[in-house]
Amino acid sequence: MAKNPLRFETLRGSALHPVLPALARLRIAVFREWPYLYEGDEAYEADYLRAYAEAPGAAVILCRDGDESVGAATCEPMAETHAEVRDAFTTAGLDPAEHCYFGESVLLPAYRGQGAGVRFFELREAHARSLGARHAAFCAVRREADDPRRPAGYTPLDGFWRRRGYTPCPGLFCTLTWREPGGAAEIPHRLDFWRKALA
Repeated sequence: MAKNPLRFETLRGSALHPVLPALARLRIAVFREWPYLYEGDEAYEADYLRAYAEAPGAAVILCRDGDESVGAATCEPMAETHAEVRDAFTTAGLDPAEHCYFGESVLLPAYRGQGAGVRFFELREAHARSLGARHAAFCAVRREADDPRRPAGYTPLDGFWRRRGYTPCPGLFCTLTWREPGGAAEIPHRLDFWRKALA
């Protein structure tokens, strides 16, 4: 539970540099959980996140409880994102230039259920519109319902995403590789896309 009202700030360019270490720690902590099961390290994360500071159209929505960074969400023009994501759209006959890609959305468990997820989408969509994007899109890792690692009582976010106006894109996916906790090497993971038209 937040000790203070949660504050949200849209950061771009050089304004991101001071918060990159905190963002790296957030990604490592949250993505280690189901369903991503991602084993990250701060050096890789800092390098990965630095790209958002250097991309002219990218933005990071930072969520703070007082001075503590407790969540973040990213977005950037689809045409500027990594090839695995961009090429999935090109192959499907969709124009990356018309899309804003929403990357990660991470929030520490104690702060969930307080409206931060909704605010992340609102602020990223506002940024996407400011870029002239006609659509917003993101991808989510696919895990089987009977995966033995699935926590008891886990509720997928599909319903939340639908309430935000996003719909799944059948057959539209990308493959990204990462190392899972306890794993020795990176392995491929399928991520399925969701999409929304921006009015």
